[in-house]
Amino acid sequence: MSYVEVPGARVPIRMWADPASVEPGAMQQLRNVATLPWVRGLAVMPDVHYGTGATVGSVIALEGAVCPAAVGVDIGCGMSAVKTSLTANDLPGDLSRLRSRIEQAIPVGRGTHDALVDPRRLHGYPTAGWDDFWGRFERTAEAVRFRRGRAEQQMGTLGSGNHFEEVCVDTSGSVWLMLHSGSRGIGKELAEHHIGIAQKLPHNQGLVDRDLSVFVADTPQMAAYREDLFWAQEYARHNRSIMMALLKDVVRREFRKARVTFEPEISAHHNYVAQERYEGVDLLVTRKGAIRAGTGEYGIIPGSMGAGSYIVKGLGNEAAFNSASHGAGRRMSRSAAKRRYTVKDLERQTRGVECRKDAGVVDEIPAAYKPIEQVMERQRDLVEVVAKLKQVVCVKG
Repeated sequence: MSYVEVPGARVPIRMWADPASVEPGAMQQLRNVATLPWVRGLAVMPDVHYGTGATVGSVIALEGAVCPAAVGVDIGCGMSAVKTSLTANDLPGDLSRLRSRIEQAIPVGRGTHDALVDPRRLHGYPTAGWDDFWGRFERTAEAVRFRRGRAEQQMGTLGSGNHFEEVCVDTSGSVWLMLHSGSRGIGKELAEHHIGIAQKLPHNQGLVDRDLSVFVADTPQMAAYREDLFWAQEYARHNRSIMMALLKDVVRREFRKARVTFEPEISAHHNYVAQERYEGVDLLVTRKGAIRAGTGEYGIIPGSMGAGSYIVKGLGNEAAFNSASHGAGRRMSRSAAKRRYTVKDLERQTRGVECRKDAGVVDEIPAAYKPIEQVMERQRDLVEVVAKLKQVVCVKG
């Protein structure tokens, strides 16, 4: 499947989604992005849906500018996955205890660690640069510095919404650990702080949508945003790595007799900014609900809490700015899902998965998401599948 090109004001809109299937509001957001004076390219992933300012599932290449809303407020949100030496035969018939142990080890929702997690005490955690990372927090926006205590307590926690931790089994019977989270409250506050600043800048006053306000190169506002942005992206990566280390410890304890080993961790942001070069031009590429999929690069594309997920390798398609989708993508809002579906619907659609089956997560019901198989079919020229996974345990906030 190749892309469909839709005309845009300054650049064509390259879509790996069927334009007719994209809701009108999201299509308008894509057209709005194509009007930005700094835009040099726009690639739309098959999981595209309406967001704030920019759609979720879009890759926007700007020259000399960056749009905070095209990153999203959960800066650095992404996925991590690890293949274990366990097989499906090692798993007990009743997985409720394993799920309970995971929930005890890693706070979910608004929960925080009572005692700060010291990564130096975690089995095999790479601690190089840890002190420098927190030292750089003192250079973040003054408006958020009083949040350091909360940011430290939330390090290594899941959050809520579509964030999750899973135990999965691939088609060969191997057991995987997988999780999805980002920069927690501190990333959101940094994003909202800088979006507010950008919206007041003179060069953004004539934009078709003020939510697309940008910072431009060689300005103090851009420098401040980039420093905070890259710190928050690093926070998100540490957060996932610490959660994965805690998850591994749970598995080691629960399967002590099996002497579990783990392959190298696969980790990928899907809300972030990177400086990349295309056709001889340095561009700032924002991926909001999209992963980098350069040639041979590993990525993770999850489905919903009752569907399969995929470990992939990128094919390096420059028309998509070396990108691919970040998941299945919502096909209805959370409020619409709550109105339409019941707990019984959730129970039926998550049969065979050890997970929450209550009113608090009905908005995450699989039917609220696009079918992951259809999403994968539309991006065969962006990634190749390495492994297909099906969750057997899913922990949500």
